[in-house]
Order: sequence, then structure tokens, then C-alpha cells
Amino acid sequence: MPTALITGASDGIGKAFAEELAARNTNLVLVARSQEKLNQLAKELQEKYQIQVDIIVTDLTETGATNAVFDFTQKRGLTIDLLINNAGFADYGDFAETDEERQIKMVQLNVLALVHLTHKFLPLMRQRRSGSIINVSSLAAFQPIPYLSVYSASKAFVRNFSEALWAENRHYGIRILVSCPGPVETNFFTEAKFPPELAGRTNKISTAKEVVEETLKALERGDSTVVIGGLTTHLITKLAGFVPRTTLVNILEKQFKV
Repeated sequence: MPTALITGASDGIGKAFAEELAARNTNLVLVARSQEKLNQLAKELQEKYQIQVDIIVTDLTETGATNAVFDFTQKRGLTIDLLINNAGFADYGDFAETDEERQIKMVQLNVLALVHLTHKFLPLMRQRRSGSIINVSSLAAFQPIPYLSVYSASKAFVRNFSEALWAENRHYGIRILVSCPGPVETNFFTEAKFPPELAGRTNKISTAKEVVEETLKALERGDSTVVIGGLTTHLITKLAGFVPRTTLVNILEKQFKV
């Protein structure tokens, strides 16, 4: 039975990945900060699907947290067949006026933790010549977004990093995919402190379950990138190639400013 490790597993897309993979007879290692939520999810999935579920309660922005996650799997003798780097958050606001610590933690979680965990588990997958990695990015990866400057930059990093790794590792039998969903029906907007008038402008909002299903289909196809959402979402990914950067950023600044 394969084993998947999922970060940010207590809510939203991470939880939906856990539920879908459990239904596909996959053992799980769930990583998040909330012990109560992880315990409840683990109990539900174990009882319903008779799988093994391990939980790791940690804040991946803390020093040594990613090492501790890797060490846990090694001590338990767990082979991670699928790594899902899902944990991440956004923070809306004028960068110069935002909380500095929160911006640094965003980089630590969205970028550094993802890179570190990938670097821990990828060599083992290469040795076995099997394994998969899903990195969850965003529609924000395709253009700089004023008032989400650090978030959009971090997701662009995840996209470029993942696509490069796809090319480096496909000859080893390893599948690497970056998933770039548009707006998703989660607590993302609330956690990011989005003004209500901005959060309500989205045309097509996917469910977390839809994101997971489309992502897993793309992984099975061997794709390097999948964009999830309606027609508008897919059109946005093409804009950067046709609109001058200054024009694009000016348009986005007006769109995201309250």
C-alpha cells in the first residue's frame, strides 16, 4: 500500500487530498499545526478506510521542523511514495505597511519548507526510481500581483522550481507536478485578510475536491503543470505573454487596490 505525506493537511485542499487518497487505499502522514483537527481527521479516515494514518503536529516555519518531519518518517520506516507540499498562506496589503514577521514566515512556509522537504525526499525517490511530488502553487504564479507581492512571488517560485524538477527527474521514473488553482472554496481569503469586496469578485470558484481530482488526473498523465478553474482562470495564465509587463502590473494594481 502506498504512503502519501501531505503538509497543510488539516483544512482546505490538504484535507481534500487526504480524503481522496484515503479512498484510494493510500496510507497517510498528515502534517499541520492543529493537533485537534489532525486527530479528528486521522480518526475518521482510519475508521472509514482501514488505512494507517500518522500525524505530525508542527509549524513548518519553525527552525528544524522540516528535519523533524523527515526524521519521523525515517524512524517509523515509512517510504513516502507521494509528497504533497500544500502548506502555504497569503497576506493582503501594501508591502511597506504589512507586518514584517508575517511576510518572512510566508517565504519560510511557501518556499523554504517546500524546498527543504523536496530535497529530503527526492533523493530517496531517485534511489527507488519511483515516486511523485505535487507542489501546490496558484494562479498567482503567472503574474506579479500588487498587494499580494510576497505571495505571488512565492507561488511563481514554486511553479518555476517544480517545472524545472519535472524535467530533471522524469528520466528517473519520478513524476513532479505543480498544481495552479484559481480561487478555491476554502478559508484562503479570510486567512489572507482579503477585503470582502475583493473576495467577492471571483467568477468561478472551485471546490477543494475539484482541485484534488484535477491535480491527481494531471499527475497520472505525467503533466508538469496543471491550471484549475474556469475559462477566465485559463485566460489569465496567458496574459503575461501578450501584455507588456508595466501595463499588466498597472492593471492588476487597480484591480487589487481597495
